[in-house]
Amino acid sequence: MDAVALSLPILTALIVVALAFDFLNGLHDAANSIATVVSTRVLRPHTAVAWAAFFNFVAFLFFGAHVAQTVGTGIVSADVVDARVVFGALMGAIAWNIITWAFGIPSSSTHALIGGLVGAGTAKVGINAIVWGGLAKTSAAIILSPLSGFVLAMLLFLIVSWIFVRSTPFAVDRTFRSLQLVSASLYSLGHGGNDAQKTMGIIAVLLYSQGHLGGEFYVPFWVILACYTCMGLGTLVGGWRIVHTMGQRITRLRPFQGFCAETGGAITLFGATWLGIPVSTTHTITGCIIGVGAARSVSAVRWGVANNIVIAWIITIPATAFIAALFYALSGIAG
Repeated sequence: MDAVALSLPILTALIVVALAFDFLNGLHDAANSIATVVSTRVLRPHTAVAWAAFFNFVAFLFFGAHVAQTVGTGIVSADVVDARVVFGALMGAIAWNIITWAFGIPSSSTHALIGGLVGAGTAKVGINAIVWGGLAKTSAAIILSPLSGFVLAMLLFLIVSWIFVRSTPFAVDRTFRSLQLVSASLYSLGHGGNDAQKTMGIIAVLLYSQGHLGGEFYVPFWVILACYTCMGLGTLVGGWRIVHTMGQRITRLRPFQGFCAETGGAITLFGATWLGIPVSTTHTITGCIIGVGAARSVSAVRWGVANNIVIAWIITIPATAFIAALFYALSGIAG
């Protein structure tokens, strides 16, 4: 794969691989958008998936491209990126997504892609490829996004519990069965707005490296539409193995708890997207679910399951970096 003159078929193939990652991202992270609304039985699984897919897609109407800018130029230097780096990064992320999907582990597609970029970029020119400021910001979000979701969801739980303290459980459930449709919509909007932009950034920096964007980095509108479409389609297919883990194995939820978790997560994702920070929607909703569970009772959370998820978070970036570096090397042999 030539870093300077890339043929149109190879460029097209790489874009297709990037969109395949975007599709798998939607499939892998479908549970992030629907786990709470399914576990509370507000929506049936297939209806919830269609609901989430729609709001994943229309998110392009509400958000800019700040996250795409960070992924495209803020993790590894745009001057380092070429076809082999993009190929290695995508294959590392795709491989990790498939592995974790097969075992029902809700790992982060975001950090799989970040790890892939770091691994492939480092394999090319060493650690000088890394934009340390952008990587530090993204790494900090590994802790801050679930922590923010945890705190916000817990606070919302306590506020809602205080407001409805004199209401019957039936009245509370009836009210929040409707409100949870709103919170699920907002969370899916935030999910699509943050996650689809990561693939947008990859495709845009690939086009930039090949001179198709002129001298200025930006995200063409066709790239935006293609990425949001693939994200929505992936969500439509859904990741049922992970739905079970996220919606039932961590803690049992009622509609008002689902509302608190989704609203806390939506606030976190909206803020991160506007700041241009690529956060993990998996980390965020997990923190929210644990937050509402812990607010009810510490024993309500299955901490063993949560611990296994955290371990998956920790190893995602180094694992995908290694896989991406391997694919980068293999692409050189094949070329």
